[in-house]
Amino acid sequence: MSYLKIWIHCVWTTNKRLPILKDEIRNKTIYHILENARSKGIYIDHINGHNDHLHALISLGCNQTISGIIQKIKGESSFWINKNKLTPFKFEWQDDYYAVSIGMPQLENLRNYIRIQEQHHQKIKLEDELELLIKEYQLQKILD
Repeated sequence: MSYLKIWIHCVWTTNKRLPILKDEIRNKTIYHILENARSKGIYIDHINGHNDHLHALISLGCNQTISGIIQKIKGESSFWINKNKLTPFKFEWQDDYYAVSIGMPQLENLRNYIRIQEQHHQKIKLEDELELLIKEYQLQKILD
C-alpha cells in the first residue's frame, strides 16, 4: 500500500485583484469550494482569504497534480459564482497562482496564518506579502 502526504500552500486571486470577495460572498464561496472539493476527492485542510484572494492548505492525493487541483477549484467556483450571480459582473479568478510545499513541522503555523487572514491583511497588502514570499523562495534556492 502506498503512502503519500504532500502538503501544498496555495494562493489565488480575483482577476485584476478586485476586492470583491467581501464577507458574505467569500464565506459562500469558501463553503462551496469545500463541498465541491470533497465531491472530487480533493482534501482541503484549511481555506480562508481576504477581499481579493484565497489561501488553501491542500493535501495532494496519489494521482493529483497541483495544476489539476487548482484548475478544478478555480474553474468550478468561478462558474458557480457567476451562475448564482454573487457579483454584479462576470467573476473571474486571475490565471496565475502561488503554490509551495509545506513540511509537517510548519502545518500548525500555516493553519493559524490562514485562519487570521482578515487581521493579517490589515497590516500588510497582498502584493507586498507575495513579493516577500517570492524573494524568500529565491534566497532559499540560492542558499541550497
